[in-house]
Amino acid sequence: MKLAGTRLVAGRAITAVLRAFLGDAACLRRGVRRRRCRCLIAWTVRRSLDVLLILPVWVPLGASAQLSSAAAQPEPIDGPWSLSLAPQLEEHPLAPGMQAATFGIASNATGTLNQDLSLKGSAELRRVTAVVQADAIHYDVDRDVADAFGHVKLTRDGNEFIGPDAHLHVDSSEGTMTTPTYHFILTDGRGHAARIDLLDNQRETIYDGTYSTCQCVDDPTWYLRASRLDLDNADGQGVAYNSVLFFGGVPIFASPWMSFPLNGERRSGVLPPTFSISSTNGYDLTVPIYFNLAPNYDLTLTPRLISRRGAMLSADYRYLTPTYSGTLSAAFLPDDALTKTNRYSITFKHQQTLGDGFSAYVDYNRVSDANVTTDLASTSSIVLGGQSLFQQEAGLRYNSGPWSALVRVQNWQSFSNSSPPYNRMPELNGKYERYGVDGFDFGATADATRFTIPTADSTQGERLTFDPYVSYPIQRPGWYVIPKLQWHFASYDLTSISSTAPAGQPKSFNFNVPTLSLDSGATFERNVSLFGVGLIQTLEPRLYYVYTPYRNQNYAPVFDTAPLDFGLSEIFTSNRFVGGDRVADMNRLTAGLTTRFIDAATGVELARFTLAQEYYFRSTQVTMPGDSPPTVGPSNLVVGGSLNLGNNLSIQQGFAYNQSSSEFTQATAGFSWKPANGKVVNVGYLYAQANATLDDQAENQVLLSGQWPLTRRLSGVGLMNYDLVSHRIISGLLGLQYAADCWALSLAFEKYTNVSSTTTPSTGTRVLMQLQLNGVSKIDNGLLQQFRANVPGYSTAPSPSPASPFSNYP
Repeated sequence: MKLAGTRLVAGRAITAVLRAFLGDAACLRRGVRRRRCRCLIAWTVRRSLDVLLILPVWVPLGASAQLSSAAAQPEPIDGPWSLSLAPQLEEHPLAPGMQAATFGIASNATGTLNQDLSLKGSAELRRVTAVVQADAIHYDVDRDVADAFGHVKLTRDGNEFIGPDAHLHVDSSEGTMTTPTYHFILTDGRGHAARIDLLDNQRETIYDGTYSTCQCVDDPTWYLRASRLDLDNADGQGVAYNSVLFFGGVPIFASPWMSFPLNGERRSGVLPPTFSISSTNGYDLTVPIYFNLAPNYDLTLTPRLISRRGAMLSADYRYLTPTYSGTLSAAFLPDDALTKTNRYSITFKHQQTLGDGFSAYVDYNRVSDANVTTDLASTSSIVLGGQSLFQQEAGLRYNSGPWSALVRVQNWQSFSNSSPPYNRMPELNGKYERYGVDGFDFGATADATRFTIPTADSTQGERLTFDPYVSYPIQRPGWYVIPKLQWHFASYDLTSISSTAPAGQPKSFNFNVPTLSLDSGATFERNVSLFGVGLIQTLEPRLYYVYTPYRNQNYAPVFDTAPLDFGLSEIFTSNRFVGGDRVADMNRLTAGLTTRFIDAATGVELARFTLAQEYYFRSTQVTMPGDSPPTVGPSNLVVGGSLNLGNNLSIQQGFAYNQSSSEFTQATAGFSWKPANGKVVNVGYLYAQANATLDDQAENQVLLSGQWPLTRRLSGVGLMNYDLVSHRIISGLLGLQYAADCWALSLAFEKYTNVSSTTTPSTGTRVLMQLQLNGVSKIDNGLLQQFRANVPGYSTAPSPSPASPFSNYP
């Protein structure tokens, strides 16, 4: 019975009244004759226009309500022995020995004591979360069996089954229904069948039925037809036998066995296939097969057919335990029809905790040739650029208090035109650091490495470095001064010397370089008001002085050293180089000034502006190939700023100018605008002067990316990296996404750069497509995942709230 949009829940006293209707002893013990009991029920009929029956024990019903305390308590309507008005549905476990109550509602009711009950006219039978509605219901009390006839609707834990008749075992939730239509609340799955067998309250078997998550049951966009469907809600899995998958009325896939998830958990099965057309590969189809081997490890096998190259197979294995985790990915294409070679790629990553401060790792990457990463890139991945270096490294770490150590071997597989990096075979590194010992910070780093390289006529050998330091930081509220003394010791024992080495190059030698630095700064604050907003403005001056005497390092080879990229963080460092082979001689002062504008109410930084300048009191003599040493006078100038205009728009820009050479060394600019979910535009510009780190090639690129809805269901996604030097698109993608209620289609056109061993890289184009059917797979292995990874601010529609067993409770 309904009242003002809420449910009537019976109290224990109602049980006695209804037992009286059935003629049990409880009514007689209260001194009421059986005829009087029947009159009580007749009075209820006249009052509520329905007959309400409860058999024999009461239990509260359940729901996913959020009310608490007094607001969640039932309110009696006519006294302590009356029905109670409950503001929400709740589920309470039965006490030991108790049985769930059965409720009967109908326009007319007849029955025999403790034997049977017949309900006619808008009949309903309720027990806990299960409700049977029909034109007529016959309930056998002894056997707990209900037969329903005419417009039968069974609602159980939110799932709905509708048919002409049904035979049910009420307590065990077993039964059968002919020619049913059904709706499963967790997956929003729907369909119709010749017959459905309810095995218990969690399992169903459907014969000659369909399954779809589309709202339109009569003509769904896609559906699965099978001779038999086994649905296990407890296990969260459905299995279809002799099934055919239809999309738009056209069969697109058939299988004698197919499984699919019924909840958000990972399940074994076929993932959404992807299709592409490439200028180099032709037609390309992949059908990933996912194996949920255990909660902590899984496997994805991906058969792939490339029309111009042949058949390919890739495997991705993931594992996770409390002490170790990792991934293993491998792909193999036998006898590529274009290159006439076997092509492969292997990636293995492993992290393991050994205990007592020890840990180990492996990072192994190997390919058959340089173009594997572009030629054989996954049809569901975006190719942003080629790769010419592949790392193969394994190591053992130790961390305990102030001590840390690393032992590793590192090898490089290189397809670059320039010399590859040196291999470390092996490297031993140890570090000790202490802070705040009588006001002092001190520590040291020792490193011993054997450097090898496969390039002929190259210098190779061993290097030992030792870098101790001590500082005495003086830090007070609003200002700080940090003096620091460093020492760099390097010793070399070379096994081979290149013909390009300096004349008289010794095999064994060493050098020592001390460095003194003084870092100081302060922070001033004031309250300001701009455009009616209360702000806190800071003024943060900083002075950083470095003195390093000249030491001849011409004989030192360049094993792992390169000039620092120039930027705001690098301008406040004590060395112009990174690595152990060079320490720049310096007599330099760096001055910087930063101001910030902070929202006084929220503490959010709304704007920041920075200016920094280097000044050299003498020319720098220590250099290396590809380095331009600064001269006396003002040198590098850095200017930068950022604006955060609410949550929608952010702007950042910065540039570095070398006054010694009168040229810009770096420049970046960009903004990001995100007015709403699903709407974002990103624009960026990057310039970097040619140097050894960039293979003596300048970077001058524009980067664009964005996402924008075109209609209610259609949105566009794009990204582009355009090189202003070569006047070509390095990588670009233009995509469309259509999201219906039960399916989604992603379509993208991509252009990418194909890196090879030649000096002129080639380009390739692809058209990518993925069809995803909601409810068949919960794992996104396709284009949406790639859009999310490569378009900053990309977002999808939020997931709906979890369904409740009472979402469809009638």
